Formats: sequence, structure tokens, C-alpha cells
Amino acid sequence: MKDKKSDKIAEEFTPNMIMKYEIAEEQGLIDKIKRLGWGGLTAKETGRIGGIMTAKKKRGSRGK
Repeated sequence: MKDKKSDKIAEEFTPNMIMKYEIAEEQGLIDKIKRLGWGGLTAKETGRIGGIMTAKKKRGSRGK
């Protein structure tokens, strides 16, 4: 029987998740995430990360 939690952890590191962590670090939020988890971020902080991710994805798809 597999541990569902370990399966979830293995699945989380997709390119999107890696980008999310990189942006959080750039924004100075990584320590807060390590302490409180993603749920500890404010709506403003989460929205900022999402907006930056969307902008980066749009820039990346223009060249294709």
C-alpha cells in the first residue's frame, strides 16, 4: 500500500510548482511559506504570485 502523502509530494514538483517557488523567493515570501505553508499567504501575496506566473507564461508562449 502506497503512502498517499508521499505520492502527492512527488507530484507537486511540476514546472508550474517550480516557477511558483522561484517567484515566491524573488518576492521575499519563501520564509513565510516554509513557516506557514501556502495557506499562510495573504490574498494579495497569492494574487501577486499568480499574476507574475501568468505574465511569464504569456511571454514564454509568444516565441512559439
